[in-house]
Amino acid sequence: MGRRRVEIKRIEDKNSRQVTFCKRRNGLMEKARQLSVLCGSSVALIIVSSTGKLYTFSSGDSMAKILSHYEAKNVKDRRTSDLVEKTPDYVSNKELLEIVQCKLEEAKGDNASVESLISIEEQFKKALSVTRARKTKLMMELVKTLQDKEKLLKEENKVLASQIREMKKLVETEDERAMSPGNNSGNNPPATLRLLK
Repeated sequence: MGRRRVEIKRIEDKNSRQVTFCKRRNGLMEKARQLSVLCGSSVALIIVSSTGKLYTFSSGDSMAKILSHYEAKNVKDRRTSDLVEKTPDYVSNKELLEIVQCKLEEAKGDNASVESLISIEEQFKKALSVTRARKTKLMMELVKTLQDKEKLLKEENKVLASQIREMKKLVETEDERAMSPGNNSGNNPPATLRLLK
């Protein structure tokens, strides 16, 4: 009799989800360690929890060394990638700069033609316009959010102001009742302090 198969879906209960995360994270790190020992490979593992906490594991070499080694092997692949293919996917500025530098280095060795330089310039302009459009969109969304927040705060301010006015009226009516002459019991004159002789 084996264990029953666990259905892979999001765990709704927060505590159960946290316990499962911890157990599976530790299990994954143990498997990474075993892979490193058994196969003699360099393993780098990065886990980010739902709360944003970062967990890392690296075997033998440091995380930075493993990642820099990986990047060095893939530089050649990145040089061959075309800027036009990456522009719609919003490449980062760093990637864009690396691609352009590679193209310019290739152009230097090949006695670059005017057409290739114009092509690079057009790609730059296209990437710049995409970046500006995205930035403008994000700024407009932020402005809209702030305007909505301002509207809610103004409405809340009006509600609070009306509540204050009502409370003032209530306090004034209570003061008037307390000071009215018909309110004294037994028609006794109000007590006064004796004068000192």
